[in-house]
Amino acid sequence: MIAIIDYGVGNLFSLKSSFAAIGSEAVVTSDPDVIAEADRLILPGVGAFEDAARKLRDTGMADVVRREAASGKPIMGICLGMQLLLDKSYEYGEHEGLGLIHGSVRPISDVIDEGLKIPHIGWNRLIVKKQSPLFKYLNDGDCVYFVHRVQRRADSLC
Repeated sequence: MIAIIDYGVGNLFSLKSSFAAIGSEAVVTSDPDVIAEADRLILPGVGAFEDAARKLRDTGMADVVRREAASGKPIMGICLGMQLLLDKSYEYGEHEGLGLIHGSVRPISDVIDEGLKIPHIGWNRLIVKKQSPLFKYLNDGDCVYFVHRVQRRADSLC
């Protein structure tokens, strides 16, 4: 069973409905016992880093997520949830994250080429720099669709 962590941020029930549509059992919960029983966790998130990090701490979910991560349980962050897994964010100040992934979320406005379109939306060739189970069905050079902010221009367009 997959536990979708409810700490007051995110489109929880659309996510749950997505799992139901593919035949996977998922529950939306803030119950530490249910989270402990889950095989996998999803940390969703929408909005500002500081507010979401505060809600994680205030609801006690920050400690629960850290405990489950320490046990080796797979955790996937979606959107802001992924950002929260990092050490910190510099979005509108400096704010502490969960510290499960070393790194920080930083604005890219000072490091991008002038005139670069942000956000980057479109098809580009994938350049695999490090093998990962996430790329099991993808090959270097495959065309994939991006919707993100890009730090540099893609080398090769599809």
